Amino acid sequence: MATVLSVSGSPSATSRTARLLRHLDGRLAAQGHEVIPLDVRTLPAEPLLGADFQHPAIARAAALFAGADGVVIGTPVYKAAYSGLLKSLLDLLPQYALTGKTVLPLATGGSTAHVLAIDYALRPVLSSMGAAHIVQGWFTLDKDITTSDDGTLTVAQGSSEGLDQVVGQFSAALGGRASVLAAAG
Repeated sequence: MATVLSVSGSPSATSRTARLLRHLDGRLAAQGHEVIPLDVRTLPAEPLLGADFQHPAIARAAALFAGADGVVIGTPVYKAAYSGLLKSLLDLLPQYALTGKTVLPLATGGSTAHVLAIDYALRPVLSSMGAAHIVQGWFTLDKDITTSDDGTLTVAQGSSEGLDQVVGQFSAALGGRASVLAAAG
């Protein structure tokens, strides 16, 4: 169907955000999409923070965005905004890196006080980067995400239903985009 770039903006290797994204990657793959994970924390710090647009790792990340039909952006919320690590990457991408793409914004955080971070902090940036369609985002409380000893991720009932809905909307939007591209091709 479509190629999906799944971007984790968490600086932690064991973060709930990254685990939630990898869990959702499996759902999207089961729906027939090719999913490519990108953990921003794995990019080299010096070119990321030094704005080295020409560094091979940054160029590869930009190429992943260019080749994707859809992008899932996941971030923990810090101080009512998306992570600085994610901001560093978005700042290095071309101004219109999301042109023509369907985007699903997701956030995790410790308090419902940050639930609007998607709409007031992240969505405007994604829009300014030319996203064709930003589906309804979803905020998940940290306490609603648990991982068992065997690595199985569980999302609490209410959050799980909301995630199912936004992932379904995202997948449907991608299916429509893929159909249009195939018809035009």
